Amino acid sequence: MSKPVERSGHPPVEPVDLLKARFPMDLPCEQPDQPISALANATRDALSPHGALAQADPGFVEREPQLRLADAMARAIEDRATLVAEAGTGVGKTFAYLVPLLLSGRRALVSTATKSLQDQLFLRDLPRLRDALGLPVRIALLKGRSSYLCLHRLVQAREGGSLPDRFAVRALARVETWSQATRTGDLAEIDGLDDRSPVIPLVTSTRDNCLGNECPSFRDCHVVKARREAMAADLVVVNHHLFFADLSLRDSGVAELLPTVDAAVFDEAHQLVETGLQFLGTMLSTHQVIDFGRDLLAAGLSHARGLAEWQALAAGLDRAARELRMACAGALREPKGIIKLRWDERSREPGFQEAMAGLAAAADDARDAALAVEAVAPDFTRLVERGRRIAQLVQGFKAEAAIDRVRWIDIGPRDARLVESPLHIRDLFTEQRAAAPRAWIFTSATLGSDEQLSWFSEAAAMEDARKLRVGSPFDYAAHARTWVPPRFPKPNEPGHPAAVGALAARLAGRLGGRTFVLTTTLRVLPLIAEALNEAAVAAGEPLQVLVQGTHPKRTLLQRFLDTPRSVLVGSASFWEGIDVPGDALQCVIIDKLPFPPPHDPLVQARSKELESRGRDPFNDYFLSEAAISLKQGAGRLIRSETDLGLLVITDPRLRQMPYGRKLRAALPAMGTLDTEEDAMAWLAEIAAASAAA
Repeated sequence: MSKPVERSGHPPVEPVDLLKARFPMDLPCEQPDQPISALANATRDALSPHGALAQADPGFVEREPQLRLADAMARAIEDRATLVAEAGTGVGKTFAYLVPLLLSGRRALVSTATKSLQDQLFLRDLPRLRDALGLPVRIALLKGRSSYLCLHRLVQAREGGSLPDRFAVRALARVETWSQATRTGDLAEIDGLDDRSPVIPLVTSTRDNCLGNECPSFRDCHVVKARREAMAADLVVVNHHLFFADLSLRDSGVAELLPTVDAAVFDEAHQLVETGLQFLGTMLSTHQVIDFGRDLLAAGLSHARGLAEWQALAAGLDRAARELRMACAGALREPKGIIKLRWDERSREPGFQEAMAGLAAAADDARDAALAVEAVAPDFTRLVERGRRIAQLVQGFKAEAAIDRVRWIDIGPRDARLVESPLHIRDLFTEQRAAAPRAWIFTSATLGSDEQLSWFSEAAAMEDARKLRVGSPFDYAAHARTWVPPRFPKPNEPGHPAAVGALAARLAGRLGGRTFVLTTTLRVLPLIAEALNEAAVAAGEPLQVLVQGTHPKRTLLQRFLDTPRSVLVGSASFWEGIDVPGDALQCVIIDKLPFPPPHDPLVQARSKELESRGRDPFNDYFLSEAAISLKQGAGRLIRSETDLGLLVITDPRLRQMPYGRKLRAALPAMGTLDTEEDAMAWLAEIAAASAAA
């Protein structure tokens, strides 16, 4: 990328002959029927034992699976084709797509699953590769609004923000101090700032409350700066949430960026389907209403004190939100996590209808009050729009849902959300792929259980894409074992959580901790943790039991790494995206087969749709979903070439039911054990190897 990218066209920044000169084509083509390309050869050379990466990093090792994957990536980029590629743990898929992207000279977008993975790409991987390849590539990082400090709202929070406790007061003070020196405004720069801090919504903007170019701090706005840098960059790193949110709301700059790129790469693509459904749907939350009331009160007292009953209007919105949550929750007063309810369980009840009517009235009253003083300050224009939008959402949810959409209610500890979602994201990707000729690349360690990668390809309308599966280079047969206890309580029996906890105590006791217990539901977390702790104490070998929800995820993981004899009990958020190489984690226990919950409204709607097309929901949906989740959970165990480990699945159905063979086939080819004595002996080998290392 040695000269500016032509935003309107597709020619690479660096012509093919310059690539040939810089990276000699001395490697044979694996597919003689397809002529080798300059980009594919340049990519292979860069990843070779004597290439640019090896010269920059003496620890770099050539990997044949990585070369195969990178070759397919390069061909897709050059041909502006669609590629769906599954790459097992340890292949090095990040470099396999970044190297050809950088060498191609083409403008590119890379999307990954989380903001932390974005930071890893932008702060570590891309600079390292850019320097090794000697390419003056301009890179940019683009996140959603909630990641950036809003200078205007920081002033509001300082002058009139309502902070719940002294910890929030300290957090706001830290934000203020940091704000004086930051260039990016990215809150991730503040070490130790909890993602759940109540200060974050007070000092960041949303699409609803952003004042745009009427904001007094618009000139120095960090969101605007980030978008400007993204539009000027050669390669931009975003995340899946931002990608979908922007395509549906046109609010974060991706919709402007996407038409200008020649290649779009989606890492951790297995998360695209669920993430897409979140943002292609419609949602009305009680938290949204409470935020509206809080902002109305702050603006009213700051700019129009005495011109309306701002306290009463905000109290009315707060009361309407609480009444709607109570009507949604029914008897569920303090749910531990998010509970999904079928729409017809609540929507037809008189209390629900009354709560909806009360919310619409409160929103209308607030809108009218803001409208009456709209000329006083630009804040009120946004407040008028927000009040109108909430009333429109209420009316929309009172009407019947479209036949190809499903509705449900999410109940959380402090929030209720009315949700309407499409059943799939096929139409979105079909539309985007047809819009302009560009390369579309989707990659992950788990995209399907067959050569066509049907689990992902069907859900995202990628049946016509090129497909590639590249296995892990790790020697699972030598380094890992799988054990399914043959005589064990079934998952639906009352004694199952206690039995899982007791077994985990015995296994972790033999290892001295170093164990994850992964559960399929939040409900059993405390039951398993309590049984585990009691069994360890009774055996005279106490363990440090860390439980999801007691601390932020990052803190729990660090405590697991730092504290001897630790066992971490976690649910969904610990099944993937956790990388613990070495001997810190050597046993993973999965409590039961991760089938989709049959009473989930979205699961039920998908099952009915499959039945209407003459397909079997269990074989075509439930089994496929379970296989993908099982691969993700098992993937926490072996994270490097030298790791040793034991995978335990405490669900006898894996042995007893005919479908167990298909699910076992989805796992890496580990050795199998039959008895607990075998498992203990293998753990003893692992412990001895770790002690000798």
